[in-house]
Amino acid sequence: MRGLYAAKPWFTRQLGRFVTAAVSRGWSPDAFTAVGVAFAVVAAAGLLVGWWPLVLLGLVARLAGANLDGAVARARGVSRPFGFVLNEIGDRASDLLPLAALSILAGQTNSAPALVAALVAMTAASWPTFISLAAAAAGAPRINGGPFGKTERTLTVFLMSVAFVWFPVHAVITVGSAVVIAGSTLTAATRARAAHRAFRPVQV
Repeated sequence: MRGLYAAKPWFTRQLGRFVTAAVSRGWSPDAFTAVGVAFAVVAAAGLLVGWWPLVLLGLVARLAGANLDGAVARARGVSRPFGFVLNEIGDRASDLLPLAALSILAGQTNSAPALVAALVAMTAASWPTFISLAAAAAGAPRINGGPFGKTERTLTVFLMSVAFVWFPVHAVITVGSAVVIAGSTLTAATRARAAHRAFRPVQV
């Protein structure tokens, strides 16, 4: 199951003009990694001030940056191992920043369940990537996708920002964090199973 990750090729095609401009001007793929992190900060700020349009802008641009760094590297023929490292660091930072903002909001509500849920969600969001990187380090192909990956987490955060308009902040954070925790756990289990299959001896 690839989830919304299956839409990544389509999304990358929509960004084609940026790839073309980056190739013609010699822009570094790492710049797009930095752009992704910067817009994750914008999304986090939008959550803190309670303005969902700013959250939407930040999250969409964050995903664009995460797509463009790899697309530009491939188009320019400058892919390198350290670029992969920077990409992973950027992705993790971009994941954690909006979730950290939700944790701050939860703390401001003085709701212990909401704060605990938000903090656990921050940790759970990293589980799928941890499994993938561990498997890759052991020699398996990089495992992506799953029922609740980066795109689903991003969508959940956006929906939470909209829900703040109508529902109590602590309730939205508690429910939304529970979704992130459950989805991330399921995705981590799915990727662990895929890693196990990748290392299973071939029967002849």
